[in-house]
Amino acid sequence: METNLPDVLAEVTTAFERYEQALVSNDVAVLDELFWDSPHTLRYGATENLYGIKEIRAFRNGRPAAGLQRTVLRTAITTHGRDAATTNIEFQREGNPRIGRQSQTWVRMPEGWRVVSAHVSWMA
Repeated sequence: METNLPDVLAEVTTAFERYEQALVSNDVAVLDELFWDSPHTLRYGATENLYGIKEIRAFRNGRPAAGLQRTVLRTAITTHGRDAATTNIEFQREGNPRIGRQSQTWVRMPEGWRVVSAHVSWMA
């Protein structure tokens, strides 16, 4: 298995950048599109544990749209073969001195790259 094949890395980077833009602009339709439409999808948030796409969608539809902007401090994207990848970032929100962390596992599906697992947390 090859790591970071240039064409696969470019595809995942594009999908990740699309996700990041959708997140900070609260484009729920794109966020829903980029998460695997499955009861097996998992998202551990900073304050919530969401199991399955239905819980993830309910959370996204119910959260406030304000205060989503963040500055990405560091990004690490690694592809594993042609069909799997991980994305990890460190970020900070204005007025908050803590560093946030986000990790995602992406899998190539017939419809494109989808997040199958995500985790967000804050450092003390």
